[in-house]
Amino acid sequence: MQARIPKSAALAALIALLAPALAQAHDEAPGLPTVTTALSPLPKSPIPDVTSLKTIKPAKAVDEEAFREKDVWGRIRSGYAIPDVNNELVAKHANWYATRPDYIARTTARASLYLFHVVSELEKRGMPTELALLPFIESAFNPNALSSANAAGMWQFVPGTGRDFNLKQDAFKDERRGILASTDAALTYLQRLYDMFGDWQLALAAYNWGEGSVQKAIKRNQAAGKPTDFESLADLMPAETRNYVPKLQAVKNIVANPQQFGLSLPAIDNKPYFTAVDKTSDIDLTVAAHLAELSVDEFKALNPQFKRPVITGDEQTKILLPKENAEKFHLNLAQWTKELSTWTTHKITSARESIGTLASRFHTSPEVIRQANNIPQKTVLKAGSTILVPKISTSANLDIAPDVANTATVEYEAERANSGKSANGYKHAKVSLVKAHVPRDAAKSKSHRKSNH
Repeated sequence: MQARIPKSAALAALIALLAPALAQAHDEAPGLPTVTTALSPLPKSPIPDVTSLKTIKPAKAVDEEAFREKDVWGRIRSGYAIPDVNNELVAKHANWYATRPDYIARTTARASLYLFHVVSELEKRGMPTELALLPFIESAFNPNALSSANAAGMWQFVPGTGRDFNLKQDAFKDERRGILASTDAALTYLQRLYDMFGDWQLALAAYNWGEGSVQKAIKRNQAAGKPTDFESLADLMPAETRNYVPKLQAVKNIVANPQQFGLSLPAIDNKPYFTAVDKTSDIDLTVAAHLAELSVDEFKALNPQFKRPVITGDEQTKILLPKENAEKFHLNLAQWTKELSTWTTHKITSARESIGTLASRFHTSPEVIRQANNIPQKTVLKAGSTILVPKISTSANLDIAPDVANTATVEYEAERANSGKSANGYKHAKVSLVKAHVPRDAAKSKSHRKSNH
């Protein structure tokens, strides 16, 4: 039996479910600073039908049969193509999920926003549709998930692997969290691993453990005259990788027949949930949410890649909105008469530029500057840092240059505890907003060592 979630309540329910996870995200800012321009109520007017918006459409190559399904779960079931695993580990994980219906409810509610897009992309590429369930294992479909190895997003990319697949990570956004970019990168990576090994189970093991590690295990079994399929290599794998494919199989079994496990899945409409909207200039995150008539938390659920209170970047930067809110966004934007962005950047050229003096210069408070730039209390900025500051009249019409957004870093050091200490008494810390490269194999072998159970 399937319980249908009313459309009008879906996003609100998801935000309530995400709230604890958002609070636990390791690198989230304490909160968005108050913008200097107040957001006045939007004029109320009828929302006309808008047919010109570009929605995220399924692939042309997708069999039309897929769209006759009433919900997305049916499309996933009809595209299963990875050989089944049937062992004690599968039974163990299926039992774990079956005895935790609340966990299933939270995860599937999050998934309801993203699954249509993921399944459509898999069908377009001719890939097995059960791969759409992989974020269930990786992140419980939480795009703000962050592992102890700094693997981020729904698909859990570490920084180096993310850059290998063109996921931008700069001062203003982290595309490892972005729904469109990370899904494209993950499916490209999985397809490449399948092409390398010719076996989806080994491709999944490599996604978790690293392709180099899987290749070494294959060579070791070949040298010993042993088979090289997933189950034959399992004893050579770390525990997490050994459990990885069985976990996915357990979820696959539950989706195939939830009633058998005493569970129900929320019906997910077989149509796009969100629309991609072009961003033509810098816009405050709070203003974008206001124009779309969404709360900031609702906006961030579809746009978790944006790390700062202003959305900047090149002309290709897009924001995702529920279809009805995209219509409201365009209508309200056409009537907006205030600034879209209240932020700009400032480069620290001297250690004499304290946060207090900067706050005075830019007509704000030290707390606002610290929040906007994730600067801890009791620290001072070092020369060379590029930080966000509120716009003043001389910079009111200027967007933040892409090269600034791509290269900005913040460096700070602890305040001197005793005025008599020398400069050597400082504790130095550098926060680079452009992460150091992590070798793919080493990174992936560490990124999934923590169970998502």
